Amino acid sequence: MNRFFRRQEVKRPRSLVIALAVPLFGAIVATPVASAQPALSGAATEFSVLAREGQSVASVERAIRAAGGTVVTSNAAVGLITATAPANGFAERVSADRSVFGAAKAKPIGTAPKEGKAKVKPNVVEKESRGAASAKKPAQPKAVGMDPLDDQLWGLQSVRSDLSRTKQPGDKRVKVGIIDTGVDASHPDIAPNFDLAASRNFTKDIVSDVNGAVVDGPCEFRGCKDPVDHDDNGHGTHVAGTIGAAANGFGVSGVAPNVTLVNIRAGQDSGFFFLQPTVDAITYAGDAGVDVVNMSFFTDPWLYNCAANPADTPAQQAEQRTIIEATTRALNYAHRKGVTQVVSLGNQHSDLAAPQPDASSPGYPSNSTHPRQIDNSCLSLPIEGPHTIGVSSFGPSQAKADYSNYGVEQISVSAPGGYFRDYFGTPWYRTVENQILSTYPRNVGVAEGNIDAAGNITPAGVTAGVQKATAADGRVGYYQWLQGTSMASPHATGVAALIVSQYGKGSRDFGMNPDAVQRVLEGTASDIACPTPRTVDYLKEGRDASFTATCTGDASFNGFYGHGAVDAWSAVTRGSEFLRG
Repeated sequence: MNRFFRRQEVKRPRSLVIALAVPLFGAIVATPVASAQPALSGAATEFSVLAREGQSVASVERAIRAAGGTVVTSNAAVGLITATAPANGFAERVSADRSVFGAAKAKPIGTAPKEGKAKVKPNVVEKESRGAASAKKPAQPKAVGMDPLDDQLWGLQSVRSDLSRTKQPGDKRVKVGIIDTGVDASHPDIAPNFDLAASRNFTKDIVSDVNGAVVDGPCEFRGCKDPVDHDDNGHGTHVAGTIGAAANGFGVSGVAPNVTLVNIRAGQDSGFFFLQPTVDAITYAGDAGVDVVNMSFFTDPWLYNCAANPADTPAQQAEQRTIIEATTRALNYAHRKGVTQVVSLGNQHSDLAAPQPDASSPGYPSNSTHPRQIDNSCLSLPIEGPHTIGVSSFGPSQAKADYSNYGVEQISVSAPGGYFRDYFGTPWYRTVENQILSTYPRNVGVAEGNIDAAGNITPAGVTAGVQKATAADGRVGYYQWLQGTSMASPHATGVAALIVSQYGKGSRDFGMNPDAVQRVLEGTASDIACPTPRTVDYLKEGRDASFTATCTGDASFNGFYGHGAVDAWSAVTRGSEFLRG
């Protein structure tokens, strides 16, 4: 969920640029005369227009046309409509209609990128270990049904997937949606469980932003839309492998190695997650009968969405109100449709009830950030939206990872997410094996310099701990180490998928109420008490005072671990205790 790696690579040129959305909120309706309406001018631009609650999509579409715009697509579940219109004047016109909640400028069309500027978000958490040495810990004995590299997956053993799969390895009828940067379905560990027909990509490649900074770079595929079985970032594929890599005698296996994986892409190649594709992905999960979704991101461009932060302009405040409203509607819709929504808690090392100042927003377009004081009325989304299961991260020693957000307001459970600086004072400190190993797209490894054109791991890849597996039939898979709450939530998502597999009901419409899934997930989690002392400063690990965290609560529920560490074995053997009554 942090700002993970944003990759630059050479692609064929294209002529599409996306700029920061700037919605206008809740204008008072009047009876305008022609001379009072702002003139339309500027280049063709794409807008997102949100209907007021209770207003029909058709009425907003009429308002769009009356304001001089053209309707492109509509999300009826949320009332979010994509339209094109001249850049200037349209938002003011359409927002004056009583049916419209807000209008967001999404992307200017036809602007060529400037050379030499790259918009790369910082990736100080998930790939912190790049360049570190390996501890070469001894291999652990493999249990029945485990794959060759599973002895390195301490997280898999922590959640007791090695035991749970002997009773419930996952049901193919259970669909798990990966709302992320894409999934590489050609990976041998992903392919057996991947549902190509159900997968969707709600994004288009972005060449550069309005300031000319490179975002995704020129598009690779016709129409600037990547196939649904492709991942140009690597984050989504890593998440998918942790959830449901097949137990096929090759590479690694996932927490729920027999469930069905569905790519529901909402993230750009660069890792940005914008409002329209995010909302579309969440509502699609409900419409497509997906049982569980994993969301390891926050919706850009605001880390925290504040209704009226004095540091923001009126237009920026309006934008954030629109993001809150649209996201809330989408999460409610998916929940009504039976989707269990598992979300990473975030990597800002903050108590979400008392968030630290935000100097990273708006993160798009480039050079737009400004410092903001954040209070508890501001929301990081989707984690602080309704019906979400928030997951914090711990390391192999079960210590809360230094980067992990925490706090009793939003946390539900905790899970293995990796902690590079775990085991201070031992040879395991600052070693890649403290993180999470999972599936890695070859194309991303080549772009990052960790894999060469012939498919061999480069010296840089060896240092980073990149691994390669080759099957007898010549199939090749690659694996990388990452850390973050983005790696913790997939462990919890996998356990949630096992819960649906074990206790779900129905023949044609097999599934399970998401509130019931959450009760089992939380009820069967393994209690972890707050550390002693309760305040942890991380100073000896090389962190500054902003990382200092205090754990509140008791062993059954606290701000570091929630209801405890997710436990797949307990979930599939004791879950019925939490379904009675």
